[in-house]
Amino acid sequence: KQLQRDILRLIGSDEEVKIPEEEKLIGLNNTLLKTFCFRKAYISFMFRSYDDAKEYVSKFFDCHENAWASLVVSHIYNALYTGLISFWVARKSRDAQYQYWIARGNESKLTLKRWVQSSPWTFENKWCLLEAEESFSHNDYEAAKSFYKQAISSAKLHKFVHEEALAYELAAYFHLELGEMEQSMEYFLAAHERYHEWGAFGKCNSLFEFVKSSFSPTSIESDFSPSVSATDG
Repeated sequence: KQLQRDILRLIGSDEEVKIPEEEKLIGLNNTLLKTFCFRKAYISFMFRSYDDAKEYVSKFFDCHENAWASLVVSHIYNALYTGLISFWVARKSRDAQYQYWIARGNESKLTLKRWVQSSPWTFENKWCLLEAEESFSHNDYEAAKSFYKQAISSAKLHKFVHEEALAYELAAYFHLELGEMEQSMEYFLAAHERYHEWGAFGKCNSLFEFVKSSFSPTSIESDFSPSVSATDG
């Protein structure tokens, strides 16, 4: 049900998913709480809600040690997205908490690195993306550029269109931060196209609104436009 909520949000549906006695169940089961916090952190990250992403990933870490072990697939995606959020928070912090969040990101990166050794096809792009975000956090811009490109090309080669979209998007934010507007726009457009191909019309619309607020109207590509949601078609 929690996954269904995320899917509906990504495709741009307003349908509500209710779980009977959800708060009670979460309060009684630490493993359910961990899953709930991860799903909240994930969707907040995907829609660039920084405060919510930070809050829920912090709660995830708090209950992580006392919860049952995750299934392998869940463990991998937990590592990827908690790592990406951790490096994002580290860049925003730049204070006493900076090293804490860098360490959290590194934990995730090392988890993915172990999996890369067993299956580069599946995990290489994820590890490269974490490397890119860490390099960005350390102001190592040349390394970050290289790892973003590797993450994009690996996701493309191995047909992970949603992760190709994510790599383009994060690279776009990186170039925007550096003031490299033309490259940033190119990557935002590519991310928008891949998200659309994936069917994440809600995410496409969110990305379009961000680009509209961040670039001058004359610099926005003519084919960069809102997407029709699955419920509008």
